[in-house]
Amino acid sequence: MLDIEGTTTPIDFVYGTLFPYARARAEDFLSRHHESDDVRADLEVLRQQRAAEAQLIKDLPPWREDSSSARLASAAAYVQWLMDHDRKLTALKSLQGKIWEAGYRGGELRGAVYPDVGPAFARWRRMDKIIAIFSSGSVLAQKLLFANSTAGDLTPFISAYFDTTTGPKQEEQSYRRIAASLGLSPGAILFISDAIPELDAARRAGMATLQCLRPGTSKPSSRPGDLAHPTIRSFDEVFPETVSG
Repeated sequence: MLDIEGTTTPIDFVYGTLFPYARARAEDFLSRHHESDDVRADLEVLRQQRAAEAQLIKDLPPWREDSSSARLASAAAYVQWLMDHDRKLTALKSLQGKIWEAGYRGGELRGAVYPDVGPAFARWRRMDKIIAIFSSGSVLAQKLLFANSTAGDLTPFISAYFDTTTGPKQEEQSYRRIAASLGLSPGAILFISDAIPELDAARRAGMATLQCLRPGTSKPSSRPGDLAHPTIRSFDEVFPETVSG
């Protein structure tokens, strides 16, 4: 099971391409699609989230209801504020995925993956390994990235996708739910991520773990209570094929 950001995909693609793309198009997307049921549902969850936080966070953009245009403009401002603060809200991720979908379909976006990802996916499937993804990005966003990746369509190799609807990535119970969904014991699953808190949660759930250290990224400093995880720098190190004879 794989994380995306910093594991299969450069962090810069997420923060330098995907987030700015969604941020710049949020208001236009909402004006075009606010009447669809799924977008309305996302907006209602965000409205409730903002109302719950309004007494605690003083710099929240106002949420206006005096007109449809004012409501959409204020919703877009809140969405942009959430992205600026790197919030992991499920409704925000859902909206981002819908915005990115248009970009992928229009050819403006192409999912960046490290060069070793495509060959590793093919190798692991030849070995009858099950490949799953667990990311804070929505399942839609995950599928779009891998379907339109720089290595081609990688979705035929992937058996399952999990996002924050399963639970937070830093909570042990999320990994137990994933194992149950896959019909496997946690001990039968290897989780690869660059983030120590995620790896710690997976390890406490009983999974094997590997910390992925990609070129250009530094190993995070350890904090009190952090677990130790074996490290890799490339998927070439994970289940390599052996040459007989």
